[in-house]
Amino acid sequence: MRAGFPEFRPGNVLATSFTGTLSERFGDSVERIPVPRRLIDWLAVYGLTVDSCTPEQLDLARELRESIHAAATAAALREALPAAAVEVIDDRSIEGRAAAVLTPEGERRWRLGSSSVEDALAVIAADAVDVISGERDGKLALCASPTCRAAFFDTSQSRTRKWCDMNTCGNRQKKARFNANQRKNPG
Repeated sequence: MRAGFPEFRPGNVLATSFTGTLSERFGDSVERIPVPRRLIDWLAVYGLTVDSCTPEQLDLARELRESIHAAATAAALREALPAAAVEVIDDRSIEGRAAAVLTPEGERRWRLGSSSVEDALAVIAADAVDVISGERDGKLALCASPTCRAAFFDTSQSRTRKWCDMNTCGNRQKKARFNANQRKNPG
């Protein structure tokens, strides 16, 4: 991606991948969309090409991201969904104009009504509704890393994944456990 910015952490589920644009929420947090241009870049990774992004639209995106994170976290913990978060998700979903289209290869893609950030956010919000409401086959879970605690959508056969991403949080935790064991048993 662009030099000077942290890499994106792509995932298979749009809504929870979007919440991952702020990682390490309980440690040294990493903002992966610090400027409007980075939101444009992130949306393009997911096939949601927009023409431009203003600082106000970036604020809308971050508000949606945090609302999805709050609602997904509550759902993963089997708690009541925060009313304010649900309202933001619903508002963003309703405000956009996007349609699901079928490609010649038989895949679903989104066609934005006006190539606006609002249309792209509507797609993300609609995906969040599907995931949080249980419409998809899988389970919402929280990363076992105490500094991360990202909400992720577990589609593994056993639904027992512990980490939002094995290449980052999972490896970090396994390495920490290994090093602790090495200090305990140096021989």
